[in-house]
Formats: sequence, structure tokens, C-alpha cells
Amino acid sequence: MSIDIYVCLTVERRPRKGRLDMRVTKAQAEQNRAHIVATAARLFRERGYDGVGVAELMAAAGFTHGGFYKHFRSKADLMAEASASGLSQTAAQAEGRDAAEFVERYVSREHRDGRGDGCTIAALSGDAARQPADIQKEFAAGIESLLTALQTQSDTPGDADADQRATRTMVIDMLAHSVGAVMLSRACPDGSPLADEILDVCRKEILASLARGNSDQPAARSPEA
Repeated sequence: MSIDIYVCLTVERRPRKGRLDMRVTKAQAEQNRAHIVATAARLFRERGYDGVGVAELMAAAGFTHGGFYKHFRSKADLMAEASASGLSQTAAQAEGRDAAEFVERYVSREHRDGRGDGCTIAALSGDAARQPADIQKEFAAGIESLLTALQTQSDTPGDADADQRATRTMVIDMLAHSVGAVMLSRACPDGSPLADEILDVCRKEILASLARGNSDQPAARSPEA
């Protein structure tokens, strides 16, 4: 008499030693994308859009080159998103500061030398002028947001259209001179006396112009007036 014996074994499949489970949650994927964008924004400010390639950028963010296309269709898409991110940070940093305080911090040696952590407008405006319309649109929107933040802090009492136009004119003039001062200074060698002279002269002149503009503003009306 024969007896058949069946043995059923349950085997749990586990990752081989030294291998990691590569599944990424949606939340982690979003964090990875945000990290890539932040890294790109910094590197683009430091080197320009053409100064860093996708492979180097991904390596700096801690990822492989192949992972880039899981997040972005092209380098141009990343350039636009990184620009938007950097521009929004600049506008956020301007909130709560009046025009004079903004100029003191912006037209400075610290900002001039800290290109990677500085303003996207001063770092990349020259490059943006030669880029596709999508990137230029991001710059237009970012500059407008910065002007709005600065104008909010500089508005005089009242809501007359003439006063608002005058304030906007003043803020545009101040921002253009501030950005130009930083760009001119950066065009000089790091140790050049001219680099500091440009910043010092422009900062003083911009602040003096702001002071003259404020003195020309009419005094705030009392509620009874």
C-alpha cells in the first residue's frame, strides 16, 4: 500500500539583501519633484540656464539622470517651473518690507556675492530674454508679484488712482535701478573696487530718490477732513 504525502510550503518573497523596495509614494514623489525644482532654481541662478545640464542637476539633487523624465517632459519645463519658484520666493521675501528696507538688503555686497540664494530677476533676466515665451511669461508674472508686494508697503493713505499710479511708477523705477546695480556689479571681477563702488553709489542714489518721493507725497488726511 502506497501513501502519497503532499507538503505545501508558503514562501514569503522578500527583497534580496542589499536591494531596496523602489516603490515611491505619491507624497514622496511630490517631495522629490519639489527638491529637484529647488536645486535647479539655485543652480540656474548660479550658472545660468545653459550652464548646467540635466545629468549634473539631477546628481546635485541626489537622483539619477533617468529619473528626470518621471517628473518633467523637458529641461525647458523645469526651467520654467524653477523660475516661477524662485520668483515667488523673492516676492514673498519682499512682503512686509518697505521700499527703503528692500533696497538696503538688495543692493548689497551680500546679495551680489550670494547669487545662488539671491534674486532670480537679477541672476537670470539676461538669460530669460533669450528663452522661450513660457519662461518670459513666468518672469513677467514674477516681476508683477514683486511690484505688488513692494507697492503694498509703499502705498500712501487713500485710494486715488493718481496716487496709486505714482506709487507704482516709483516702485518700478526703484526695482529697475536695484536690479541693474546688482547686475552691473556682478559683471565686474569679484575683488574689483568698481563692483563695490557701483553698489554704494546706486544704493545711496536710490534711497535718496525714495526719500525725495516720500517728502513730495501729501500728508495723510484726517478722518474729519
